Amino acid sequence: MQLIKHQFNFIRSLLEMIAFSHSVFAFPFALLGALLAVQASGAWPTAAQLGWICLAMVGARSGAMGLNRIIDAGLDAENPRTRGRHIPSGKVSRRAAWLLVCVSFAALLLAAGMLNSLCLMLAPLAVALFVLYPFCKRFTALSHLVLGACLGAAPVGAWIALRGDVRWPVVLLGVAVLLWVAGFDILYALQDESHDRRAGLHSLPVRLGARRALLLARVLHTLMVLLLAGVAFGGGLGGLFLCGVLVTAGLLAWEHRLVRHDDLSRLNQAFFTMNGLISVLLFGFALGDVLVRF
Repeated sequence: MQLIKHQFNFIRSLLEMIAFSHSVFAFPFALLGALLAVQASGAWPTAAQLGWICLAMVGARSGAMGLNRIIDAGLDAENPRTRGRHIPSGKVSRRAAWLLVCVSFAALLLAAGMLNSLCLMLAPLAVALFVLYPFCKRFTALSHLVLGACLGAAPVGAWIALRGDVRWPVVLLGVAVLLWVAGFDILYALQDESHDRRAGLHSLPVRLGARRALLLARVLHTLMVLLLAGVAFGGGLGGLFLCGVLVTAGLLAWEHRLVRHDDLSRLNQAFFTMNGLISVLLFGFALGDVLVRF
């Protein structure tokens, strides 16, 4: 019984380390890419295809987050906000974290190979992007865009899994996700502006200052909404999905009302609650739209 409890606590610590619950940000957008493929082809995916897509998504995100935690462990230990994370605090060893990363990326490659040859060929490029991201803050303020590209690859990958090609509507969706993630990551980076400046790390809040960084985040989120409208028209989606785009615009507007350059007290509400709602609700509207048409 004690062994089972120990194993349960170990697995829970690993999941907490990679913030597994935050998969709600990216997972619905991956499924939205699959919905676009359904709309384009007129055929629903098989249960096996959905299973492999889900495994690829979980493997990609878990591996990327684990790698990020390993590479950033030294920086996290120096930051008062992050020194309690699992590797700096000793809750998870580097060996266990590396094991998680290797298993996760192996699952990604296995799932990609089971889907189609193009997925398998592109999977190492995705892994390379995951490796690049943790180092970006050490030399460029554009790390937010690289993180956006990591998550923006999810809907494109789901489309490729079902179609075996790439078309511009899903590319628009991928860019929309990139802008969305970059925008909210700029907001999240506001809380570390002073520390990052002292540590010589790069971010757009450090480069531009909090006020102008907030303005840029608003611009990125405005562009995201416009691209989502383009996805609706180019991807054959209708009025229900456009209602979801309007809801997304409203939630983004509210998110930006919650965060001010001189008041970050509601940042967690803006970051976690609003963005989780956006991804889930937008997928829900898209699913409803496709189901009505079928």
